Order: sequence, then structure tokens, then C-alpha cells
Amino acid sequence: MTSVILFHSVMGLRQVERDAADRMRAAGHEVVTPDLYEGQTASSIAEGFSLMSRIGWSAICRRAETAVAELPDSTVLAGISMGAGVVAHLWPKQRLAKGVLLIHGLADIPNDTHPGLPLQVHIADPDHFVHDAQMSDWREAAKQAGLEAQLFTYPRAGHFYTDPASPDYDAKAAEQTWQRTLAFLKEL
Repeated sequence: MTSVILFHSVMGLRQVERDAADRMRAAGHEVVTPDLYEGQTASSIAEGFSLMSRIGWSAICRRAETAVAELPDSTVLAGISMGAGVVAHLWPKQRLAKGVLLIHGLADIPNDTHPGLPLQVHIADPDHFVHDAQMSDWREAAKQAGLEAQLFTYPRAGHFYTDPASPDYDAKAAEQTWQRTLAFLKEL
């Protein structure tokens, strides 16, 4: 059993994150989904950015730090879209994390991350939030850091392709993402 903390998108903790956590739990993992917006959700990405701005990035990060502090040091850090940014904030402080899982977003790789850390990323191709140059730079940074990085791209899928409530939804890409995610967690 692997302990996982899954951070939600800019739209708040919604059914898509709950469903992802349920999939992981059904596979035998212990999953926590902290609500960094304390019950507030948005119905669009633009509304989500407005909500994030009202709450404030520092408050969001403090809430994430509180949530992860209650878990084992070896907890997998996972983030969906904006949640990848939350993972980027926590990653340098969680030196014993068992792995990192990013869906719909990238996280900056800390300079002092430990080599061999398992890392899996799932991104739409193209993704209007992650540009080709960023992807190339990120791949090189992962290589230089000596990470066990798996980067999966999903052609013609929209940014939030795993969310059935999103116009970006792509059932085939979503299922492939969840299968790869569960295989990644099983191997840790």
C-alpha cells in the first residue's frame, strides 16, 4: 500500500479528483485529497483562477503544508493541473517522498532532489498551459537530476482531458492515464 496526497486543480476539489482518489483506493492505496479552497469550487478555469487569486497562493501552500505534515514522509506527492504547482512548492521540503505524480501540469524540479526518484507526468499534446519549450526544458532537467521520469503525452486531447465534466474530456486518453497511474503506484 502506498500513501498518496492528491492536490486538486484550480477549480477546487471536485468530483474528478474524488474519482481519481477512489480509483487509487480501489487499487489498495491510501489517498488523501485536501481541500485547499475549503469547500469552494469553480465551474470554469477562468473562475478557478479568480478563486485562487482571492484565496491567495500563500494560503493555498500553507494549507497543503498542513495536510502533508500529517502523512508519512514517504507519501507520494500528486497534483492535477494547479495541483502540480502545489507539488512544486512541497517537493523541496518532502525529501523522502516515495514518488511524484503530475497530471495536466508540470512542477519545477528542485535542484537538490534525490536521483532515482520515480516521477510520472501526464500532459495533453498540445496543452495551452504547457508549451513545447517548457516540455523540452523539463525533460532535460529531469535527466540532469537523475530522476526516473516517465512523461506521457496525449495527442489531440485538451488540457483537462480526464474530467468528464470538461469540454476537453477524452475518454480514451483518460483511461490510459489512469491505467498508467495505477501501474506507477503499484511499482513504488
